[in-house]
Amino acid sequence: MKLTYKNYFKKRKYLISFIFSFVFLFVALIINFYAGTYATKSASNPVTDIILSNIGVYDVDAYFIYGSFLFASLIAILCFYRPNKIPFILKSIALFTIIRSIFITLTHLGPSPLQVIIQSDVLSKMSFGGDLFFSGHTGLPFLLALIFWDDKLIRYIFIAFSLMFAVVVLLAHLHYSIDVFAAFFITYSIFHISEYLFKKDRDIFFEYK
Repeated sequence: MKLTYKNYFKKRKYLISFIFSFVFLFVALIINFYAGTYATKSASNPVTDIILSNIGVYDVDAYFIYGSFLFASLIAILCFYRPNKIPFILKSIALFTIIRSIFITLTHLGPSPLQVIIQSDVLSKMSFGGDLFFSGHTGLPFLLALIFWDDKLIRYIFIAFSLMFAVVVLLAHLHYSIDVFAAFFITYSIFHISEYLFKKDRDIFFEYK
């Protein structure tokens, strides 16, 4: 059977899962918006940080902005050419977003007063300033690396994205070091939760490697 949208859309269970994955992601983004807004309004004072307190502030917003769009484009391309992978990828991203939304509403640290201002109308609507713990830019690429772990090239590309964003958000003082380092451990747990909750989608994911 050829790997085409037509063949997959003939399968009722896949079609339902496909539609639900987009709805789930949409709901997750709404939750993220309100969680980010709340966390930013509730932000208290900044704190000292062993890394930020010992490095200068660097204007790396170009890496942050263009890296984000390049990362998103890569996910879109992988989904477009591999329809069997769409449900698991989108549901995992949605779950990641919801869990992170819960985390950022719990503790309200203020952002570093020295942080670089990101000049992007699009990214500013997805990042609020008080949504610090844990770093989504570090965690999300790592989640994709775990999802595509069996594909060595794609795995290394996403790990490179994760490490690059980890360095960038620290150099720009956009996140505290705990936001960055904790992201790897929390994301690893989220991935395994996704495998458990979306087992059928994970099986479909591996139909064509």
